[in-house]
Amino acid sequence: MQGTAGPRAVLAARSIASSLRLPVDDVIVLHESNKLSLRLVPCEVMARVAPVTEQVALFEIELAQQLAAVGSPVAALEPRVEPRVYERDDFAVTLWTYYEPVGPEVVPPAEYADALERLHAGMRKLDFPTPHFTDRVEDAHQLLASPERTPELADDDRELLITTLRRLEQAVLERRPAEQLLHGEPHPGNLLNTKDGLLFIDLETCCRGPIEFDLAHAPDEVSEHYPNVDHTLLRDCRLLMLAMITTWRWDKADDFPNGRHLATEWLTRLRTALDANN
Repeated sequence: MQGTAGPRAVLAARSIASSLRLPVDDVIVLHESNKLSLRLVPCEVMARVAPVTEQVALFEIELAQQLAAVGSPVAALEPRVEPRVYERDDFAVTLWTYYEPVGPEVVPPAEYADALERLHAGMRKLDFPTPHFTDRVEDAHQLLASPERTPELADDDRELLITTLRRLEQAVLERRPAEQLLHGEPHPGNLLNTKDGLLFIDLETCCRGPIEFDLAHAPDEVSEHYPNVDHTLLRDCRLLMLAMITTWRWDKADDFPNGRHLATEWLTRLRTALDANN
């Protein structure tokens, strides 16, 4: 969050927790980008804070509750308060259980694959309205079509991303894969290793699509332990995902840490991968 938004977001979370009789003596920033993830101490609550204009917090809460009800490996909402979106000073705050990390920092691929497979199994039990993965691709196209939103992106790089997104989206759709509810971004940063097992967080990116779209966000070795993977489709999804996340980093409003450096690095990686596949 830019400027004074970060400190104001921390104050909003702290104020809401205190009003709910959750004691807060300290706030530890766990992750900071367009949103904040905060550990509130000593009540041991994880607060997620975003501008109210983003309007995704309620979606995440409702989905988390439904997934928990079918036994999916997802982080739980804070049980001591009402599960809803709390608003303060133009921020939307949701309150979750804080999980102390345990075990190895790098999750073994077989365990990662098992957790993702169980998440997908739970998701297949739900009838929950979500965007399609192509809607997320379209969001990337909209960014690229707006030089005022991506002013630092060179013309040849912009054309590469536009062409890559269009070609790979079409390649995925032409394979007519089976589709289901997905996490959307089940990368290692959204997987917690806890005493309760592996748990996925950050459900706001959920969408519908092939399971290979989710596997594209996980370490490469994970797909070796996931059953019935279409590896050609997975290859296309990995390149599509790389083009999408590279596009996000060129957004002038993006607050991802070290984002512009990653944007340049990922563009180079994308070019190399595309050359290798030609």
